Amino acid sequence: MKATETADVPRAIQWREYLELTKPKVVLLLVFTAIVGMFLSTPGMLPLQEFLFGTLGIGLASASAAAINHVVDRRADAEMARTRNRPLPKGSLSTTECLTFALLLGAVAMAILVWLVNPLTAALTFASLIGYAVVYTMYLKRATPQNIVIGGLAGAMPPVLGWAAITGAVTAESLLLALIIYVWTPPHFWALAIHRKAEYARVDIPMLPVTHGENFTRLHVLLYTVLLLVVSVLPYLIGMSGPLYLAVALLAGGGFLWHAVLMMDPQRSRQPIKTFVFSINYLMALFAALLVDHYLPLLFG
Repeated sequence: MKATETADVPRAIQWREYLELTKPKVVLLLVFTAIVGMFLSTPGMLPLQEFLFGTLGIGLASASAAAINHVVDRRADAEMARTRNRPLPKGSLSTTECLTFALLLGAVAMAILVWLVNPLTAALTFASLIGYAVVYTMYLKRATPQNIVIGGLAGAMPPVLGWAAITGAVTAESLLLALIIYVWTPPHFWALAIHRKAEYARVDIPMLPVTHGENFTRLHVLLYTVLLLVVSVLPYLIGMSGPLYLAVALLAGGGFLWHAVLMMDPQRSRQPIKTFVFSINYLMALFAALLVDHYLPLLFG
């Protein structure tokens, strides 16, 4: 019994390391927005096959992109306190193991989406994977302080992917959902970049607070948050959602804006990380409100 238990421990630890490669919290948020896109794409019940396998394929592709990000950023991760305990920097997995895992996830994701969902969703998901794992991670991240703005499109795509999985089409409504995430991304990530400015500077990643200073970045967080508040109201204005969503968008958007205003005070050293955490909850609340609002007419109509 003792020998079996001893042999099982390293195996269990290794699987935890593989799971960490996928950035599960990030993937869950992306998959959640994809699922909301699925439900909003139709007034009725979802086709079970497209829903289940679309969710699985999009999730696996997101996990593949995250694992590739670990490989590309392994040297920088070793220098940053936030990431130095990831599997590659601490040596619990090799680069070959990580790449094999990432490619396997990506291949399975594409097979599922092509054969069990539809080719359009597979093509869009593949483009998003390449956009994040290659274009953003390998090039934009180190090429320009606008990296997160240009590269944010890949991370904004899950609602479009979910919509396409159910309908086989890309519509203006699905693109509006992507636009919300796209505008949300800069203030979300720049808040973290301010909090981790010294670490990004040490590894020569030109995040906006490193190249243009914290005050410049704080102002842009505020301006993008104002823009986000405006964009978040558009689903109501075009008749895509109702009063419940509008109320949540205004209340949550007002909270995000208040955090951005507080960030303008450099003396509030903890405010950037508070804003970053709030931004995650904000996006979840916004998309949850879209989902609930979508089905209210069915419940009370």
